[in-house]
Amino acid sequence: MRIGLALAFLLVLAGCGRMIPDAAPPVTSLPAPSPSASATTVAAAPPAPAYSGGTAIQMGAFALSPLLLNSISSVDAAADLDAFLLSCPVATRRDDTSGLTRPSDWQEPCRAAASWPRVRAAQFFSTQFTPVRVGDGRAFATGYFEPEISGNLTRRSSTDVPVYGVPNDLERCWRDDIPESERTGRAPLSRRTASGSCVPHYTRAEIEAGALDGSAPVLAYASDPVELFFLQIQGSGRLVTDTGEVIRIGYAGQNGHGYTGIGGVMRERGLLGDGPGQYAASMQGIMQYLRENPHEGADLMRMNESWVFFRELDGEGPLGSIGVPVRARNAVAVDPRYVPYGAPVYLDLDRDVADGLWIAQDTGGAIKGANRFDTFWGAGDDARSIAGGMSGRGEALVLLPKVSAERLRQVP
Repeated sequence: MRIGLALAFLLVLAGCGRMIPDAAPPVTSLPAPSPSASATTVAAAPPAPAYSGGTAIQMGAFALSPLLLNSISSVDAAADLDAFLLSCPVATRRDDTSGLTRPSDWQEPCRAAASWPRVRAAQFFSTQFTPVRVGDGRAFATGYFEPEISGNLTRRSSTDVPVYGVPNDLERCWRDDIPESERTGRAPLSRRTASGSCVPHYTRAEIEAGALDGSAPVLAYASDPVELFFLQIQGSGRLVTDTGEVIRIGYAGQNGHGYTGIGGVMRERGLLGDGPGQYAASMQGIMQYLRENPHEGADLMRMNESWVFFRELDGEGPLGSIGVPVRARNAVAVDPRYVPYGAPVYLDLDRDVADGLWIAQDTGGAIKGANRFDTFWGAGDDARSIAGGMSGRGEALVLLPKVSAERLRQVP
């Protein structure tokens, strides 16, 4: 989920919005690991249906079992195992764009997960997987959560903001302003005019001015435009009505315009920091500024031309980008060019609250790079507080099925 959106210092503010990652950057060879290394070191390959051996791989010692058994509680490991099992239908059928695994590699771990005793869940991860270090393994992790905001099915005030579903004119098409030589991959999200021309879709400012009236379904009305802005960044959330009804919504699409992190703009303007008159470099600090300076805040939000469209969700939890429910303290957003969907990821950060196992089930517009992660914390005040201030650095290990690691070991 998503959209998907990252909140550390609110410089990227992309949460897990379900955007298409850019092409992977080139990867250089790594220095040989020391004999005491606790994981295999793998430099991620560019997107490919199978690992081609074009990137240097060095092997280290394997010492994951003590690491997991000594640091993860049986309760946490059982929850991680359940979350992993949710991803199995995707991992066993979907091509891995990182090139590190094949769908068939996941069959044995997924078969074992279905019947593995939950009281011995930590042993599942230490026996079914091999830890690898992708790139240099130096991780940077932020956090996201499921916002809960006030809203209603009908407009109660002139300041209420429509929560739009996907417009009927949104499509991917090649616009006249894009040269033929640049028309590679998928066409950009755009819209069709009445005459059939393909043009850019409406910006945030145009949508706020009513450009979508009559051309997009309205799922509900949010009572606070600032809260809706941040819900769009997160990619999913809950609207709670005056009568206590909860409407759960998730990412359904985006208007095709680029994302601008307003935290970065505020830093450039000297609005964030620890000095007199500055606001805290956190989600809470940015929201405080937007509320205390409504006119300037509205202009600032419009600088982010990206607008997210939603759909109503049924069932458990918000959905990650692979279509499975993400669970608090289990799901992590990754860059799938480097980390396979469904893979367990072990984080050891300077923010201890985020240490431990996570399952790769999501991605986001700001989650780019081999060791860039966005941890999911669920809903509620605690989740909001942790995610809003999450900025952790440390080490990351990606757990690959043993057959995948063995194949990588043999690549010349």
